[in-house]
Amino acid sequence: MKIVVLDGYTANPGDLSWKGLERLGALTVYDRTRNNETIARIANAEIVLTNKVLIRREEIEHLPNLKYIGVLATGYNVVDVEAAHEHGIIVTNVPAYSTESVAQMVFAHLLTVTNRTEHYAISNQEGRWTESPDFCYWDFPHMELSGKTFGIVGLGNIGQRIAQIAFAFGMKVKAMTSKSIENLPSGVIKVSFEELLQTSDVVSLHCPLTESTLHMINANSLRKMKPASILINTGRGPLVDDGAVAEALAEGRLSAFCADVLTEEPPKADNPLLKHPNVYITPHIAWATKEARSRLLQVATDNVQAFLDHHPVNVV
Repeated sequence: MKIVVLDGYTANPGDLSWKGLERLGALTVYDRTRNNETIARIANAEIVLTNKVLIRREEIEHLPNLKYIGVLATGYNVVDVEAAHEHGIIVTNVPAYSTESVAQMVFAHLLTVTNRTEHYAISNQEGRWTESPDFCYWDFPHMELSGKTFGIVGLGNIGQRIAQIAFAFGMKVKAMTSKSIENLPSGVIKVSFEELLQTSDVVSLHCPLTESTLHMINANSLRKMKPASILINTGRGPLVDDGAVAEALAEGRLSAFCADVLTEEPPKADNPLLKHPNVYITPHIAWATKEARSRLLQVATDNVQAFLDHHPVNVV
């Protein structure tokens, strides 16, 4: 059985092992694959794994040997699932592997805004505290999280974990979710999207990207938020209209924007958010702790093994 990994570098830049997959077939791992290289690289493969390389209908129709596509991620919009099903190809993903890591990143971003620890650490490396006439100094107003309202859009595995952490900080938690009130975690208040925007001090996005959620944060929704509120996106870049967020920040209608994902990745140099002083962007790394990537590779390997055993799991 020939197995090809199209873009293995981000999941495993060398600190993990591919041995689990090697035991299941003849494995070839490419660090990166351009879209025009995909067909040639997997022409004879029965099993292919991809993280961000697109496998569209046009590729699928030129790959008669292909039997299985494993997505090295939870989101699987990089694969034309309909076309795959039409050709009898199994498609799987890796759910819930990054829950702890993404939740941790959300609060890393939030605490960056409320406490500015990196700013002070850099200032003190440059000698500012040693020159201070007082025993302390600060450049920004600090905000205590206790008593504030944390609004979560989407209450899946990550959303629920974030709710737990927010409660630990003494925050109130509201959520826009399809879950019934009876199935909500204790203490979480179900609200409409409009109420969540109007009443939350922090809004964090954790819903799938669909036609209905595309640019759900736009000029109209931003006008409903508190001017002092903080917006966090570690979900999908296109949930947010970048230009509308930049405008809201410039006009003082939003306190800060934190993001681990953008609509275009890598972003263009002229993206209006990149140099704004109240924007905090990380390069799509919330999922990338070694622990999370280790789980990712293990589940992806288990998915392939289950397929070979004729009882596939995590099928999409």
